[in-house]
Formats: sequence, structure tokens, C-alpha cells
Amino acid sequence: MRIIIEGAGEIGSHLAKMLSNESYDITVIDPDESRLSRLASTTDVATIKGNISSITALKEAQVANADLFIAVNPFTNQDVNVVSALLAKKLGCPKVVARVDDEEYLSYENKYLFTEMGIDLMFYPEKIAAGEIVELLRRTASTESMDFARGKLQMAVFKLEDDSPIIDMKLMEFAAAMTSEQMQFRVVAISRDNKTLMPTPETKFRYHDLVFIITTREGIQPMMKFLGKSNIEVGKVMILGGTNIGEMVAKAICRQIDSVKIIDSDRQHAIQLSSRTDDNVVVVAGDIRDSDFLLEEGIRDYDAFVAVTGNDETNILACVMAKKFGVSRTVAEVENIEYIRLAEEMGVDAVINKKLVTAGRIFKMTLSNKVRFVRYMSGTEAEVLEYIVSPGSRITRSPLKDIGFPAGAIIGGVIRGAEYFIAVGDTQIEPYDRVAVFALPEAVKEVDKFFK
Repeated sequence: MRIIIEGAGEIGSHLAKMLSNESYDITVIDPDESRLSRLASTTDVATIKGNISSITALKEAQVANADLFIAVNPFTNQDVNVVSALLAKKLGCPKVVARVDDEEYLSYENKYLFTEMGIDLMFYPEKIAAGEIVELLRRTASTESMDFARGKLQMAVFKLEDDSPIIDMKLMEFAAAMTSEQMQFRVVAISRDNKTLMPTPETKFRYHDLVFIITTREGIQPMMKFLGKSNIEVGKVMILGGTNIGEMVAKAICRQIDSVKIIDSDRQHAIQLSSRTDDNVVVVAGDIRDSDFLLEEGIRDYDAFVAVTGNDETNILACVMAKKFGVSRTVAEVENIEYIRLAEEMGVDAVINKKLVTAGRIFKMTLSNKVRFVRYMSGTEAEVLEYIVSPGSRITRSPLKDIGFPAGAIIGGVIRGAEYFIAVGDTQIEPYDRVAVFALPEAVKEVDKFFK
């Protein structure tokens, strides 16, 4: 597959690295020679220096022969990405994607309008990240979660602390200890020491493991009880950073909780932000690195602390500080992927990364049309995919234990009409089932073949 990426910023560079690892033929266009050089020194991609939305550069990249065009220019008005994608489509590229920064573009009516014009996908990374944070504030027991079929099946990630009842327990012992009621959830992977393990019956749970579990809607509470976890009631949230993400989180939660306070270091920006937010959102200007200032603003009284300043180090350290002040739930935006594990080890409860939350939406377009979505979760290099099963596909030919499914992947759950259940070895997949799959990167292409 030939893919052209216009824009070598953080998201464009991450996509280039991710997709080149899948052995795709990648070309990156950017007007900045230094950004292209940095990317080319670490990633197997072709680079073209060209102006934004340059038809000459698009033709030089042979966009007419490409399978996918991704416009993610970060350092300009995002409307230019829409123009670039439309030009690529008109020049012959069958699938085009554009990054945007205007919520109006993503309304149902307007998305349809852009689809009619030829854009296959538009995404707003900050809006996606804000939505993830809102969900993390709702499900406070896990470090990350996602839903299948409006919550009929759910994937959740739990960090094992020193008081976890399953520390040193083998997976086979874990399964044996569960009642029939608790059999509605299944461990699909463990992240340990920056590696993702597909557990065997002999695998032992260890302190600080990130455990990936898929569960039915009815299995959520029994699972939480079994793991010794419980959700925190969030009534007051402090947000550090009046960024787009911080503003969107505040607007999303202010009507559902008692108190929201945004702290921003820029006084003028804080005044402007105050005029755009609801009356029950308090916006304060102050030094976000000053612990005394945070104490004066009553940080000890808050249930959750969200740090989205745009600076990874500030966000991590602020969350560590909030935790020491007694805040129960902390969430940090961390864009340097190498810092994610560090943040978790320092005690940050949950980490959000714009590159990861958007990458899956792009990667989906490189797979068969039977995959409904792809999701990358922090703390693991693995991917979560949901497929619709085609009649006659390989996955339907035998029970799962006999199908020869890739060793680096596991089917966690199945949605069949109004039914939904956890998959086991004897499960027979049927046409039109919706199937939740957890897979390591090297197994994804092989997994895709089972559903074609």
C-alpha cells in the first residue's frame, strides 16, 4: 500500500513511523527541511520538501498512484488540510483524510457535506482526547477503557497496586477462583516492563502490571469486586491548562458535576476563556507550577485533577503533586510516548496521548472494510479491533481453538444480534457477528485475513 502524509509534525511523524513499521510505502511532504531530515533519520520513508497544498508537490509524490492520502499539517490553519485532501482526491487518490480544528466541521450535517465533496475521514485530535478524558473521569477505577456496541462489551485496563488480591496469582488460579457470575470477563493481555504479554495459564500477575480485561456489561461490577477496585464519585474537577482540550473537557462535564476550575498561566487567555465557558466553570490565572498557589485554590478539596498544559513534564509533575495533596484521580496529557510508562510509574492514574487516540482511526483505513474501528491503548503497543464477520470468511470455519488464530492475537468477546458474550476456545464465530480482537502489531495483517 502506498500512503502519502502531508505534514511532518508530531502526529504526521508518528503516523509515518507506525505505518512504515507495517511495511507500507510511505512518502511525507512538508515545507520544513529540518523536520523531514529528523523523520528520515529514524524512519524508512521518502520525503518531499513542498509548500502546503502544493499541487506540484502532490504530483511529485505521485498522489494519483497512492492508496491513501493523510493531511495533518500542524503549523497552519487546519482548513488547509481540507483543501489538500480535496486536491489529492481530485488528482486520483481513492481515500483521503484531513485533520481539522473546528468542531463545526464534525457535526452530522457538515460531515455528510464533506463526505459528498470527497473527504473520507476528518478528525480533530484535541476533541478526541477531550472525550477520552471525560470517559476516564466517569470510570475512575481503570487507567483506560473503551466500549463495544454501546457498552455491551467493554475493554478496561487496571494497574495492579501492592494491595491487589491477584498479585502472584497465576492466570489459571485466577480463572479457577471466579464464580460463574464472574466468568463474564477475561484477561486478554498484560503490559509489563514496556512489553505486552499474551498470558498463558502459568502467567503470574505482578505488582504494577497493566492488566487488559474485556467484560460484558453485567460482568463489570463482579470484575471490579474481584480485583479490589471501585469507582470514585467525582464531584469536583480541577483542570490545569486552558488549552483546547482543557476547555472542551470543562464544557463537557460542567453540567454533570458540582464544580469545575480551570487554571491557566496566561491572564489574558484566562479572561477570554472565562467568557466562553459556563457560569459554573471558574477560570483562574496563576503560576501552574506553584504548589502554594494550588493549595490556595483548594486543590485538596478536589476529587480529580486533569493536567493538559501542552507540556509533558509540567503535566506529569503537577499530577504527582496533586496526588500528594490527596486528589484521588489524576489524568495527564503526555505526548512523548517514551514518557507514558514513566508517568504511570510516578503514580499518575491515567495518561492521554493525542497521537495514540487518533492513530487507530487512520490505521483502520489500511485494513479490510470489515474492520469497524481500531484503537491504540496507552501502556501497550497492541491494538484493539472490532470486526464484522463476512459469510464464508476463515474465522467461521471452526471453533476458535481449532482455527489457527495468530499467536499474537486473542478474540475477547462477541456480539451476536441482541446477545453478547466472552469468547472461549469452543466458541464458534458466525457470519455477521461483531468480534472484539486484541492483537500485537505483527499479528494484525494476519488477523485481517481471517475476516476477509
